[in-house]
Amino acid sequence: MRNRSLIAITAALAAGALTLTACGSRDDGKGKGSSDGGSTVVTIGVDAPLTGELSALGLGIKNSVDLAAKQANKNKEVPGVTFKVKPLDDQAQPSSGQQNATQLVADKSVLGVVGPLNSSVAQSMQKVFDTAKLVEVSPANTNPALTQGEKWDSGTKERPFKSYFRTATTDAIQGPFAAQYLYNDAKKKKVFVIDDKKTYGAGLAGTFTKEFTKLGGKVVGTDHVNPDTKDFGAVVTKVKAAKADVVYYGGEFPVAGPLSAQLKKSGAKIPLVGGDGIYSAEFIKLAGKNGEGDFATSVGAPVEQLPSAKSFVDNYKAAGYKEAYEAYGGYSYDSAWAIIQAVKAVVKDGKLPSDARAKVTEAMQSVSFDGVTGKVSFDEYGDATNKQLTVYKVTGGAWKPSKSGTFEG
Repeated sequence: MRNRSLIAITAALAAGALTLTACGSRDDGKGKGSSDGGSTVVTIGVDAPLTGELSALGLGIKNSVDLAAKQANKNKEVPGVTFKVKPLDDQAQPSSGQQNATQLVADKSVLGVVGPLNSSVAQSMQKVFDTAKLVEVSPANTNPALTQGEKWDSGTKERPFKSYFRTATTDAIQGPFAAQYLYNDAKKKKVFVIDDKKTYGAGLAGTFTKEFTKLGGKVVGTDHVNPDTKDFGAVVTKVKAAKADVVYYGGEFPVAGPLSAQLKKSGAKIPLVGGDGIYSAEFIKLAGKNGEGDFATSVGAPVEQLPSAKSFVDNYKAAGYKEAYEAYGGYSYDSAWAIIQAVKAVVKDGKLPSDARAKVTEAMQSVSFDGVTGKVSFDEYGDATNKQLTVYKVTGGAWKPSKSGTFEG
């Protein structure tokens, strides 16, 4: 978000795995992985919204990292090393994220951090981690500037922080991919674009708009909404007056769900489309029956196309977590596993080098493995080399894959 992307989840999983529940949880609430790996303790930090409106996504991130640590310890992935997890709640707020980054840096056992969910939060954390040479791998951030600099859109790409990586692809691809689908496949020609003015939402809406107009589509109106508001009467009136045949929303599901419902109730029977920030079972709950026919893009291929995802899904269910792994579970597991592999590359006979953080950050650039979400590796900017994306449609009260592929610029 991501802000952004799961492994991309199929309809069956959207209806089932997205709502995984268990009578009891093996998670103690503190996110600590089992301690049967070895005498050297390595902590993986997690920063995500664990409370608040986006907590469904944040808890899925935390649990998936916890699962990776437990699997690494169980299988003695790094001989002599025990992995533990330290989760911190940023409440989707940049100020909290920065405080959490400082706290994680102060814990000398922390050699890597998974998160955050929100690109705006990442912006507040990057320099703190980079100064400490502490590697950060986000499963969800999609704003291109985080890895390619503020001038990326003009063709001048410069990596701001060498300690920052991500397993999710960027909005430079996600927005245009959605535009091509809507214009070429869904035959939508007139769009009303709305965003929440946040880093993720505004950036995603911008890349979508650029490609949609390039294709020949017409933007018949634009507006912004306050993410703390739940009454969208004013913007709904504008959408109806503009005679748009689709609404593109740059933002997250807590707003997108009610916005979709209010659009349909007003008589504007047109689909709402968004990015991975709305690809959640929670969107469907908030939109209700009015969400039928809406679309979302998310990173990765549908899970039925990823045999590697089966063991993750099975292990997650067996672990008894109370919350679903949600949209970023697979990417969170892979982010944690990337840290584990980087640690493995620098450990000698169960011992860490004196400059472990710097060495782990350096090793991350060369990490490559077959993960839950497919091939995991990073390019020269720290971006995921996996550029796969999927369009999902709400059909029969569940997200179902409509088209999967890569953006063709």
